[in-house]
Amino acid sequence: MSEATVSAPRMRVPRAVPPRTGLWTTYGTLLRWTMAQIGAMLPLIIIVQALLAAGIIIGFGFLISDINTPAAQFLSTGTPTVLLMVVGLVMVPQGVAQSRTSGTFAYLRALPVPRPLLLLADLTVWLVVALPGIPVAVFVAWLRYDLTYTFDWPLLIAASVLTAVMATAVGYALAVLLPPLLAQLVSQVLVFFVMLFSPITFPAGQLPDWFRAVHDVLPFRPAGDLLRAGLVSGGQGVNWPDLAVLLVWCLLGLAISVRALVRRA
Repeated sequence: MSEATVSAPRMRVPRAVPPRTGLWTTYGTLLRWTMAQIGAMLPLIIIVQALLAAGIIIGFGFLISDINTPAAQFLSTGTPTVLLMVVGLVMVPQGVAQSRTSGTFAYLRALPVPRPLLLLADLTVWLVVALPGIPVAVFVAWLRYDLTYTFDWPLLIAASVLTAVMATAVGYALAVLLPPLLAQLVSQVLVFFVMLFSPITFPAGQLPDWFRAVHDVLPFRPAGDLLRAGLVSGGQGVNWPDLAVLLVWCLLGLAISVRALVRRA
């Protein structure tokens, strides 16, 4: 028997990520790979976000008889937060659950790369997907209600990025913590909770006292208020307790996601 038939086959490293490359090179490769996974779906996702923005701003406006300017402004300035939550808490868990079912998630974890970079690449791509929803919502609200905005650009940019990262991190954590089918089910429940039972597009004063207290520790109302302050500043500035709540949820989601990625399969 020849030597070639008894020797063990050499392990092959996936060509997509060569060994001993720099972190930036590895990150760039993972980023291109993750973006390619979405591919032609990216324009469709943006179109869906535009339709969702129009549906919330116009459709919810029909539910309020004789909607006045303050109510229209509250509804319209809360819509960008709803869009970011939909991307982070629905699209991200469904995408990760699908990759776990297809085996792509396990393949990526087997690559010789720092596993937190996998999360960083996903976060970057979903930020690109989520953030265009804000100008779309602002434009639709301007067309429908002829609103006047007073932008606080530093606060608006910081609140938008933090909200998008928080929602994506929490959605990713749900997807890696729960079985794929259960993660998809929970994401569907969350989107209805955000849209119908969270004081984002309506004032918190319309909720019972106990429910308002619950929303003080959940990230939805704080995110909506911070984004609203960036769109219609009025000189109110940053609400530091709201910012603290968002940061805690963001760090919690990131910690759970990274732990799930680095643990042994």
